Amino acid sequence: MPTARSTPQHAPARDRAWIFGLLIAPSGVLANGVIQGGVLGYLLSLQAVDSGTQAYLIGLLSLPTSLYFLWSPVTDFFIRRRTWLLVGALLAALLTLLGFRQPQLSSHGALLLMLVAACCSQLVVSSAGGMMGALRSEQSRRRAGSFYQAGSAGFGALSAWALIYLSSRVSRNTLGLITAALIALPALFALAAPHQEQLLEQGLGATMRRVWGECKDTFGRWDALPYVACMVLPIASGAATGLLPGVAIQYGVTGDNVAWINGLVGGIVTAAGAGAMSLLRTRMRAPVLYSVVGLVNCACLATLWLGPMRPATYYVGVLLYVFTLGACLAVFTAVVLEFLGEAGKSGSARYSLINSLGNIPVLYMLQVDGWGGDHGGARGLAAAETVIGAIGAVALLAYFLIRKPARTHLAGEPPSV
Repeated sequence: MPTARSTPQHAPARDRAWIFGLLIAPSGVLANGVIQGGVLGYLLSLQAVDSGTQAYLIGLLSLPTSLYFLWSPVTDFFIRRRTWLLVGALLAALLTLLGFRQPQLSSHGALLLMLVAACCSQLVVSSAGGMMGALRSEQSRRRAGSFYQAGSAGFGALSAWALIYLSSRVSRNTLGLITAALIALPALFALAAPHQEQLLEQGLGATMRRVWGECKDTFGRWDALPYVACMVLPIASGAATGLLPGVAIQYGVTGDNVAWINGLVGGIVTAAGAGAMSLLRTRMRAPVLYSVVGLVNCACLATLWLGPMRPATYYVGVLLYVFTLGACLAVFTAVVLEFLGEAGKSGSARYSLINSLGNIPVLYMLQVDGWGGDHGGARGLAAAETVIGAIGAVALLAYFLIRKPARTHLAGEPPSV
């Protein structure tokens, strides 16, 4: 029976890793731009919705990014993953358009439409993950992960800036049309996505047996545990990203400068950090590289912990932090794909489950960073994430360097260190 690590038959030359920066754009626009990037919050404030209610509503609409593994297995069946990506993006665009057309964005009708749109957009994530798992070489996977994270951050930041800028210049209906276009149009690149095998050609029974075998091959082995540790340890969690604007005033930074550094500029620099990893050529294993880049990320955040409380410290520290955070996100995706192995029949489901584990550190590090900020101000916040993140990175790095657990390599790849 073929397993999740069976050798593929197609040449790596047609992998087209760059295309994943465009394929993830529908999710980047909706999740990172509209919902979490400030567009929805800004529009709600124009309708006199208070901050507490805004936080609750945005939190509700953000739930699909953590729970999408519950419905993502559907993208492994019936039609090709690139078709599921198109379906998810087009449905998300349509539902978002209908949500923007509601008189009140805080109404039950608008929220329901936006929530279902957010769920549909996660089909883009699971489909893209399954397609990345089907790439034929380790180098292609790493480059795909870099473009994937760069596209997610870049499209999120640019769409948030553009939509907020246009919100006072066009009608809500027109803004909804523009938003829907930003979600839907990049998904058309799925038509040029790498080759995808037809699913369920062996019948339901044989397919489900193969799926069970692939899940056992991925999760039912001892060396899966250190990969799980990669997901749940507080390495480059990025939790400080949303908290740093709140302490910017302690460095003498206020108003528009915070909006630029932590908004559009920060998003573009994060995307640049992720994209830069596509240029890196190394035989270092993904978890080892993840630990090393995570330590660099901690060192950059330490600038805000140990540097003078001046605006220049904030600007330099934040930009270095988000650049290396983007690099960490790219390598994190490479770790997920290395853990996943070959996509097989259940690549989207397994990718979604593994990727969802990566949200756990964000949740508990938000509390840790908040505790640090309460007890030590801006320095305490930066110190908390720096120290805890460095401990996690060093522990993981020590394990992989000492144990060097064996794994089956993808076709055409030399053993890595």
